[in-house]
Amino acid sequence: MQTMVKPRLPIRRFDVFAEYNRRKALADGIPEDEAEGYGLWVAKVVASRRFGSGVFSQAPSKVRESAPREPGEEAQAERPKWHSLGGEPQTDDLFQKEIVNRMGREFYETVFAPAIAQAVAEDRSYNAIRDTIRKDWRP
Repeated sequence: MQTMVKPRLPIRRFDVFAEYNRRKALADGIPEDEAEGYGLWVAKVVASRRFGSGVFSQAPSKVRESAPREPGEEAQAERPKWHSLGGEPQTDDLFQKEIVNRMGREFYETVFAPAIAQAVAEDRSYNAIRDTIRKDWRP
C-alpha cells in the first residue's frame, strides 16, 4: 500500500497562484530567489485587489513594468530585487515561510511543485488549474 504525501494545511488558490507565477517568472529567466519573491508578491497584490483593499489599480505585470524611476534614469535600469508590500520585502525566505513551510516541504517538493510545473509546461492557464489541481490535496 502506497502512502500519499499530504499537505500540513489545506492548499489554497493563493498557494497555487503564487507557485504558478513563480514558475512563469522562472520561464522568463528570472533567478530562483527572485522568482519566489515575485510569485508571492503577485499573489498578494491580486488577493488584495480581489478583496477590496487594492494595493494597485493595474495588473501586477503592468505595475512591475511601470515601477517609478528616478529622474534621468534610463528605461533599462535595474529594478530592485524585491517587490515590497506594506513596507515588507516579498523575498524568497518569505515564500518559503508562507507557502512551502505552510504546506510542508515534503509535500511541496514531491507533489505540489511538480504538478504546477507540469501544468505550466503544458501551457495550461491558472484559471484552468486553480481548483482541479488541488481537489485531492487534503491534510
